[in-house]
Amino acid sequence: MAKKKVSPVKSYTLKNGDKRYEFPVYLGIDPLTGKQKRTMKRGFKTIKEAELALARIKLDVAKGTYHQKRAETYQEIYDLWIKQYEKTVEESTFVKTLGIFRNHILPAMGAYKIEMIHVDVCQKHLDEWASKLKKFRMVKAYAAKVLNFAIKRGYIQTNPFAYVDLPTNISKKAIGADEDEAENFYTREQLIEFLSCLERENNHKAYVLFRLLAFSGMRRGEALALTWNDLNFTTNELRITKAISLGKDNRLYVKSTKTGIARTIKMDDKTMAVIKEWKKKQKQDYLELGFNTMKPKQLVFSNEKNEFLQPTKLRKWIILVQTKYKLSTITTHVTQKAKDEAILKYSSYLNM
Repeated sequence: MAKKKVSPVKSYTLKNGDKRYEFPVYLGIDPLTGKQKRTMKRGFKTIKEAELALARIKLDVAKGTYHQKRAETYQEIYDLWIKQYEKTVEESTFVKTLGIFRNHILPAMGAYKIEMIHVDVCQKHLDEWASKLKKFRMVKAYAAKVLNFAIKRGYIQTNPFAYVDLPTNISKKAIGADEDEAENFYTREQLIEFLSCLERENNHKAYVLFRLLAFSGMRRGEALALTWNDLNFTTNELRITKAISLGKDNRLYVKSTKTGIARTIKMDDKTMAVIKEWKKKQKQDYLELGFNTMKPKQLVFSNEKNEFLQPTKLRKWIILVQTKYKLSTITTHVTQKAKDEAILKYSSYLNM
């Protein structure tokens, strides 16, 4: 009895819950490279539609009459562009870019025929982004990159985004939003209260981490990448050479600092004493979990598995303390502003 042939057609689910079908297909030998050509066809609403398309492609390939369709839509040009773009940027930047296109640009423009995208279409979507997003200029810039790529590949002659008008009335709102954000920081007194409340909690790691951020002005990713060999307790100095960032599939990885330049920070006595005390406690706590933390490249701040601490954990700690002690609401950017405007000026008081 002959085995039933397994269909290559598979289903997948869209974000809105709708089901679609896809299939891989062999297209023969590429005459330019001599290698096999394969492609993935997706977007079919029914199995029957997908299987019919597969049968037609196989027949055309067998007859030698199959020609891959030239990219026609914004989505198809984007698919070509993103492969090249990935080779030019840091992994974390690439992941952020994917999010911008997935959340804002492709839902708006993905289905458009590339040669039919004109300035009015671009203006319409720019206005929509500006009404919803503070960083709409960045979204516009990324959307334009795909059209610049299309120009280089000969699909279109000009980039219509070059001729749009910036929505000036919404720009003023955006400026206002920036001003509001500038107030989204703790004053010297509020910072002292926040650290005091955090110290009362039975979470030594969180207290030490936030005190370090406040007194050093380090970026969050830099603090989470610190290892004990980056600290010099004799000179009270921190050496910052790296940071953690979010890569593909939510993977945390180490990269260079945002500026790409290593730097050394001189710390105050009390903060270094607090960190030194944390080192002792970390040794005890993690030994109970089965980890030896007395290695030079041991993370100063790690999770229960002695791996990178998720940056989102800091936000959860902030919300917990703000809610419990009814403090003003701020973001993790509190620390940089506090250092710039308060810590240096009032360091003697804060060291009490």
